[in-house]
Amino acid sequence: MAIRPPFRSDVVGSYLRPDYLHQARADFKAGNISQGDLTEVENRAITELVEQQKAAGLKVITDGEFRRGFWHIDFLENLNGIEGYVPDQGYNQKFHGKAAPSYNIRVIDRVSFNVDHPFLGHFDFLKDAAETDDSFVAKATIPAPTMILRQEVLANNDTSKLLEVYPNLDDFYADLAKTYRDAVQAFYAAGCRYLQFDDTNWAFLADANKRAELKEKGIDVNDIAKVCSDIINGALEDKPEDMVVTTHICRGNHASSWLFSGGYEPVAEQLFATHYDGYFLEYDNDRAGDFAPLRHWANNGSRIVLGLVTSKFADLEDKDLIKARIQEAQEYVPLDNLCLSPQCGFASTEEGNKLTIDAQWAKIRLINDIVAEVWKQA
Repeated sequence: MAIRPPFRSDVVGSYLRPDYLHQARADFKAGNISQGDLTEVENRAITELVEQQKAAGLKVITDGEFRRGFWHIDFLENLNGIEGYVPDQGYNQKFHGKAAPSYNIRVIDRVSFNVDHPFLGHFDFLKDAAETDDSFVAKATIPAPTMILRQEVLANNDTSKLLEVYPNLDDFYADLAKTYRDAVQAFYAAGCRYLQFDDTNWAFLADANKRAELKEKGIDVNDIAKVCSDIINGALEDKPEDMVVTTHICRGNHASSWLFSGGYEPVAEQLFATHYDGYFLEYDNDRAGDFAPLRHWANNGSRIVLGLVTSKFADLEDKDLIKARIQEAQEYVPLDNLCLSPQCGFASTEEGNKLTIDAQWAKIRLINDIVAEVWKQA
């Protein structure tokens, strides 16, 4: 890898879909076009997006998650032992805004990595389109293993069959780590050198209301945070030296709405005990709290990617205010270990957030401009 991410100017991963891709997905769901027809449209849209990212001055290139309906479910339901289903009561987390699509996942058998997982082929296409020279790095984004734990242990809706499959939850946790350890190796074999685990679980554990709910269930939040940290470190155990694995911590992102609120303090020790190479942290509003939890970050070469620019709305942030916040973060993390990105993706679900594609690229240009001024030699 000629250049090592995360980059000074980076992105979380998802982008707004063009209208013709929305139409093709609707046509496919209606049975009017085949899977092959849809794939051709997706290929066109991703190829165009790759060129748009390069033209925007980005070194990191993603497929925009254009082949997905939901940022996490599409990946999880293609693991062995997990199925997607339509819940009777709708999606089991309530957004502060528009409700999420009524679809979720559940464990039905021992969990393991699917060697024929479609996301490997998706990455092959992205890599071929993106890495035309060593100026660009293709990034794959997948949900963290803790998203399965969150669904089945912390937020299940009494329809879970988990304990029938795993009478001993330690076996479940071990399988999650092994599943993702195998996933890391599979993506590496596919040529991926930049992989990201997206994770709303830490925000769930930091939210005061969720913490109270867990306490009522008899779940010790500190203990389960340690379990989450252990699962992630187990997944990263054999990570190749020339592969970068980062995480993005999200408080929910669907049609510009959100799920959780609260700073990182309650989970910071266990979060920064994980062995990631970088941490994409939402810091675009007061719900994210202050920078004080960054004191738990270990200066081990990893980077903190400050999500100071919102992806939820079109209004551009004040450049000087963003610079001031970057300066403030340096009380805890040296500038050399800091980067800048949007706070989340622009379309964690295929519907996308409430801004235009032009506004999306204006956000990226703003980030690039700030980076050029703050890190003059970056």
